[in-house]
Amino acid sequence: MSATQTSDVPTLLVKIFGKDRPGITAGLFDTLAAYSVDVVDIEQVVTRGRMVLCALVTEPPAGLEGDLRATVHSWAESMKMQAEIISGLGDNRPRGVGRSLVTVLGHPLTAESTAAIAARITKSGGNIDRIFRLAKYPVTAVEFAVSGTETETLRTALVTEAAALGVDIAVVAAGLHRRAQRLVVMDVDSTLIQDEVIELFAAHAGCEAEVAGVTAAAMRGELDFEQSLHARVALLKGLDASVVNKVREEVRLTPGARTLIRTLKRLGFQVGVVSGGFTQVTDDLKERLGLDFAQANTLEIVDGKLTGRVTGEIVDRAGKARLLRRFAAEAGVPLAQTVAIGDGANDLDMLNAAGLGVAFNAKPVVREAAHTAVNFPFLDTVLYLLGVTREEVEAADMHLDDH
Repeated sequence: MSATQTSDVPTLLVKIFGKDRPGITAGLFDTLAAYSVDVVDIEQVVTRGRMVLCALVTEPPAGLEGDLRATVHSWAESMKMQAEIISGLGDNRPRGVGRSLVTVLGHPLTAESTAAIAARITKSGGNIDRIFRLAKYPVTAVEFAVSGTETETLRTALVTEAAALGVDIAVVAAGLHRRAQRLVVMDVDSTLIQDEVIELFAAHAGCEAEVAGVTAAAMRGELDFEQSLHARVALLKGLDASVVNKVREEVRLTPGARTLIRTLKRLGFQVGVVSGGFTQVTDDLKERLGLDFAQANTLEIVDGKLTGRVTGEIVDRAGKARLLRRFAAEAGVPLAQTVAIGDGANDLDMLNAAGLGVAFNAKPVVREAAHTAVNFPFLDTVLYLLGVTREEVEAADMHLDDH
C-alpha cells in the first residue's frame, strides 16, 4: 500500500507501556495477527526498565474493532502492562523539509539546559522527531532528530546557546552521508596529545619558558605562525639529535585518543594528523597509532645536532587546510565528508574547510568560529558527534578481546 493510499485509510495507534520483559513485542503482534491488520509503523523505547511500545496498524475488518480493543486490553492486563488504543487516519505526518541531527554533550545534562535546547529548536521552526541517548559516561550524550528547518539556521541558533548553557552542541545535516566513509584529520599538539612538542624540546634546551610564551601568543592569533615557528626553533640550535627519542617517550596521548582512532578505523574511516610541530614526532605517532596520513614541519639535523632551522614545506594555518584537501583527494573522500579537529588559531582554516570542524578544548576565538566545540578532556567524545554510541564502542572492544 503506497503512502498516498494510506493517507486517508483508518488506522489504530496501539500503545503498550509498563515493565519491560522478553516476549512483549511478540505477544502484542500475535494478538493483533488474529485481526488481519497490516503494520504501518512501529516504535519501541525502554528507559530504566520501563517499555513504551507503539504500533500503528490498519483498522481491522468491519465489526471487529471492538473485539480487537477488548482483546488487546485483556492481553496487556495479563502481562501486567497498560494499553491505550487511539483511532485516526493514515500514517504519521510527513516530516518537514530540512532534517538535522543535533548532538548534545553535557556533564551533567540538566533539565534546564534540555528545556532551553528544545525551546530554541521550536523557535527556529524545527520539530523534534526523535531523541536517543548515545552515551551516559564519561559525558551524557543525546541526539535529537529535527525536521522543519535548515541545518545552518539551526546550527547558528543552538551553537550560540551552548556556551551559556554549559553544554556542547553539534548540528549536522541528516542523510546517507552519516553512514558514508569519512576522513578525520586532527591537529596534534594539545589535541591528539596533551603536550606542545616544541616545549618538550625546549625543556631539554633550557629555554622552555621563552618558547612557551611565543607558542601561547601564536595560538591566540597574536603572532604570525611561520615567524613564531622560526623564532622558537632557532632556540633549539645545538641540541643533540638523541633528544628526539627522549621527546617521543615524553609525549602523552590525550585521554580517549586511542579509543577514538581504534573505533574510527573499525568503521572504515581514514585518519590523519597535521601539525605545526615536527615529523620527528608525528611519524612515530603515525606508526604507533596506525594512522593513514601524517604531515608536519621537519627539524633540520646536521652532524647529529639540531641546526635551529626547519626544512621543507611549512605547515602553518593555510598549510593545514591545504593538507586536509590533499588527504581527502588521496583518500577519495569528498571534502564534505571530512572531519577536522583542532584547538588553536592555526587550525581555523582547516576546521572551516572540513565538512565538520570540531574545536577541541579550544581557545575562545576557535570555539566561536568552528562548527562545534567539545570542552571535555576526552577525545573519544568526538565519536558521539558522528552518531556512534558508547555501547557500540564497548561491544567492539569486547569482541576484539575475545579474539
